[in-house]
Amino acid sequence: MAIIVVEVMLKPEILDPQGVAVGAALPRLGFTFAKSVRQGKRFEIEIDGQPTEQQMQEIEKAAATLLANPVIETYVVTVQA
Repeated sequence: MAIIVVEVMLKPEILDPQGVAVGAALPRLGFTFAKSVRQGKRFEIEIDGQPTEQQMQEIEKAAATLLANPVIETYVVTVQA
């Protein structure tokens, strides 16, 4: 069994109102460690065995067409054992 992780983030030039809201709330709650906050999405896709090259290509295609909006988001696909 392997877990394929797709992490999706807004591109740096895209305004992230949720990240801004979280970043503003942190100091009000006593947390002063953050310079800024950006919010993203994480998808975990479980498969049997280790992924094949074909499966990775299919996951990349799914990430580009369904999981992320490539106009405003970037994504990274990784494999966890």
